[in-house]
Amino acid sequence: MSALAGTGSLIRLALRLDRVRLPVWIVVSAGLVLVTATSVKDLYPTEASRQLIATTIGTNPAMQAIYGQVYDTSLGAVTMWRMAITGALLVALMSIMTVNRHTRQDEEAGRLELIGATVVGRHAPMVAALIIAAGANMVVAVLIALGLTGQGLPADGSFAAGFALGFTGLVFAGVAAAAAQLAENARTVTAISVAVLGVAFVLRMVGDASGDGGPSWLSWLSPVGWLQKVHAYAENRWWILVLMLALAVVLVGVAFALVARRDHGAGLVPPRPGPADASQGLSGPFGLAWRLHRIALTGWLVAFVLLGVMFGSIANSATDLVKDNPQVAEIVAQMGGTAALVDAFMSAILGLIAFVASAYAVSATLRLRSEETSVRAEPVLATGVSRTRWALSHLVFAAVGALVMLVAAGLGLGISYGISVGDVGGQLGTVFQAALMQLPATLVVAGIAMVLFGLAPRFVIGSWAALTVFYLLGQLGPLLQAPQWLMDVSPFTHVPKLLGDVTAGPLVWLSVVAIALMAVGVAGFRRRDIAS
Repeated sequence: MSALAGTGSLIRLALRLDRVRLPVWIVVSAGLVLVTATSVKDLYPTEASRQLIATTIGTNPAMQAIYGQVYDTSLGAVTMWRMAITGALLVALMSIMTVNRHTRQDEEAGRLELIGATVVGRHAPMVAALIIAAGANMVVAVLIALGLTGQGLPADGSFAAGFALGFTGLVFAGVAAAAAQLAENARTVTAISVAVLGVAFVLRMVGDASGDGGPSWLSWLSPVGWLQKVHAYAENRWWILVLMLALAVVLVGVAFALVARRDHGAGLVPPRPGPADASQGLSGPFGLAWRLHRIALTGWLVAFVLLGVMFGSIANSATDLVKDNPQVAEIVAQMGGTAALVDAFMSAILGLIAFVASAYAVSATLRLRSEETSVRAEPVLATGVSRTRWALSHLVFAAVGALVMLVAAGLGLGISYGISVGDVGGQLGTVFQAALMQLPATLVVAGIAMVLFGLAPRFVIGSWAALTVFYLLGQLGPLLQAPQWLMDVSPFTHVPKLLGDVTAGPLVWLSVVAIALMAVGVAGFRRRDIAS
């Protein structure tokens, strides 16, 4: 039997399972770029306005770290500068989740074992997943290219931009395929893939922010950096697209080489066996939850400290934007949502950090669902542990974990920024307080995940969708001049700005909403059946 036997059937099955999820990813990813192009055309209609961006905001290390370098002043190039990072994040996550879902996640759940008992080759599941992910990325690429061309932008630049984003997705599909051979559970595969994505973003940020006098070559080590190095609508470096495709092929080749070296259901990196006797800490649900969450919590914590230190060290450079150009100060203040320029930068950074903390909170909350579907929850609940205690044991680590990460990021950001301006004592408290104010909004997102787990467990993916919507509103709402009622949908809209007029009302209401959502979710879980 061929190693690829049954690939077509698996593709049809996967497309049926993803008939809603995948089109949503495609529409959001392509639509984001096209809407951004329209908004950039309205905001920067003249060459002079775009030149202003390029010579001031586009050459500032703080803004380069967030958005990348402005390599040209054409309308298309400024569009790519503004949306490339968010677009790369979306296509990368789409690829990672698609490949993981139809490889390691199905294998972990035992579905591939049943399918493998039929006429299905050993490599067919991974090939089917990669074909679907590649097809989705190519659809995104073509939609972006045609949409940008339809808006009057040059066709060659539009296709370079579209396929640069599509090939970025292909690279991370290869990353997920290789990671699926290393770990034996889907959560670890996601963690490895997202960690690689995070490292790629950090390399791009450090490289772009360093300028000519620093390690700008770091951007060339990142596939996300390659996306911007294509220079769509300017040089149109097609050879970089070939480089991205070659990396994707190498990663897929590595995945195929690894799949032949492992047993079905196992990973190449075996889990470390635990001690023969359980410790006293595992005698209750909270001790078990700590053991399940501690590794992920540690990894996220280190990442938050590094993010805080890195952004704090470049925050002071934002003041260089307004030394000779007050018009730029007004533009940047609008982008950051506050009148003070450094406050605008700090608010934007803390907002991004809060979204990442929310991602951890959602992931930790949804550990309840993975424990349930893997039939590990049922033996625990068969003892004297109540459903409420078991659910709260994971919710506590979701909430406390988010708090610890915001504390770590606030300390790192405040100390490094204070050192850069020579005022650690004066800046640390303010930045730290602003970081803590992000917690209620973060807990609202965790509450949404808990409600879905308790009332509609089949739709827990909706918590990730909600977080994505909140992120897009925060990043693109001001750019698109979205109505206030739409902006108010996101809990992060109600978080007071750094050094602004801080009022307790919004924070109290966000906390009340978060607690209410969690309570409803726990109550719903107590009344529904356990998956078996």
